[in-house]
Amino acid sequence: MSDRAGERGEIINSVGIDIGTSTTQLIFSRITVENRAGSYMAPRVDIVDKQVVYRSDIYCTPLLSPTEIDADAIKDIVEGEYRKAGMTPADVDSGAVIITGETARKQNANTVLQALSDSAGDFVVATAGPDLESVLSARGAGTDKLSEERRCVIANLDVGGGTTNIAVYEKGRLLGVTCLDIGGRLIKVDEGRISYVFYKIKDLAAENGIALEVGMPAELSLLQRVAELMAEIVAQSIGLAPKGPSLRKIYTNDGKGLASVPKPAAVTFSGGVADCIYNAVADEEIFMYGDIGVLLGRAISNSASFEAVEFVTPEETIRATVVGAGIHTTEISGSTISFAEGYLPIKNIPILNVAKEDEKSVEGIVSSIRSQIPFHMSDGKLEQIAISFAGRDYSSFEEVQSLADAVIRGAEEVIKSRLPLIIVIEKDIGKALGHALNFKLRNAKPVICIDGIKTLNGDYIDIGEPVCNGHVLPVVVKTLIFNS
Repeated sequence: MSDRAGERGEIINSVGIDIGTSTTQLIFSRITVENRAGSYMAPRVDIVDKQVVYRSDIYCTPLLSPTEIDADAIKDIVEGEYRKAGMTPADVDSGAVIITGETARKQNANTVLQALSDSAGDFVVATAGPDLESVLSARGAGTDKLSEERRCVIANLDVGGGTTNIAVYEKGRLLGVTCLDIGGRLIKVDEGRISYVFYKIKDLAAENGIALEVGMPAELSLLQRVAELMAEIVAQSIGLAPKGPSLRKIYTNDGKGLASVPKPAAVTFSGGVADCIYNAVADEEIFMYGDIGVLLGRAISNSASFEAVEFVTPEETIRATVVGAGIHTTEISGSTISFAEGYLPIKNIPILNVAKEDEKSVEGIVSSIRSQIPFHMSDGKLEQIAISFAGRDYSSFEEVQSLADAVIRGAEEVIKSRLPLIIVIEKDIGKALGHALNFKLRNAKPVICIDGIKTLNGDYIDIGEPVCNGHVLPVVVKTLIFNS
């Protein structure tokens, strides 16, 4: 459990578990937190230091079939790595278990998540759809910070086994995300022969006069040509090459491409294939992973379409989406709360945060909420979210009414769903905004509106039951700490 680290500081042990298309891995971290609030004040806990203390081996994600994860094998991996790290579940204060990529689509993904959470600790538990994974991997690679430091547009391409997740940032602000069915394990090689071909890649090859069939010899020159086609699709998706007819078919889940975003000045790469982009691999080791991941990395690295942008080495590559857990910071939402009876307590709710820049106008708030809601959809279904913003520029009655209108317009998908509308605001306007929302929605939608809480994208929150005669709510903010 936690160790004391001085009069006000505290050390907590954290673990991140990432179950991806190709690989499964863990990271243990030691995080030092400190309460920076004064005596007799509600706690304000900040991270003052973080250190990765153990990185697990990287395992091939075990499957029982193409549609089912081997839950027992996953559990064995996790328990074995706990032993190697000299940890037990009782030693770990905080954590996150996330299933990403193709693995998130497996039929028993949520069962595996719950089993791991129950056996490893009380963690943030999430199945990351392609849009959310794009954000997680970009943050893990540090692309958001790089774009802010360089004051330019940078795209992160998380090239894994089954998908390429893309997030584009400008000056630290997320411009858009997309996902492609492009990955290193979409063609597998076993004993010199092709043992698996994903149907979209087979079609892409056929459209370019290349026949791919299971059982064919794994001819290097032929597979290199296919990898080059895949690399060109990736380049097209971020505007580095003219869009071809095949691109539309490669988007994941029939998804959409990037909106009209500027062409990036630089790119970062994360995911398993990234190491093969930044580092040369000898010809005799081309098929060392039993797939075309090395060939795909080489094709991207040598692509003429990518010559126009700078390749920046990120803070993390293959481990970019392994998150350690967040700090579990307990806060109190003040007396100006508004909440629907019967919906609390509620746990593990991901935050959809409206950026400060977008808060400057009503239309900016509407656009920001609408553009981010798809990040939190799994198989076309919206999951419970909490919409957060600072609210500093909305104080008067008229401004609060305008803010309520913006939330209603932006959160239309939430309002149409069976889920409660949860709003988290930093400024002390929770009750006023909650009343405005209830009035405009004719009390037909459960609304939970709390204030005095600051959150960001990537955070999760727990909201407890009302205390102090129903005037305040205990809130736990869980900040995912990317191990960089």
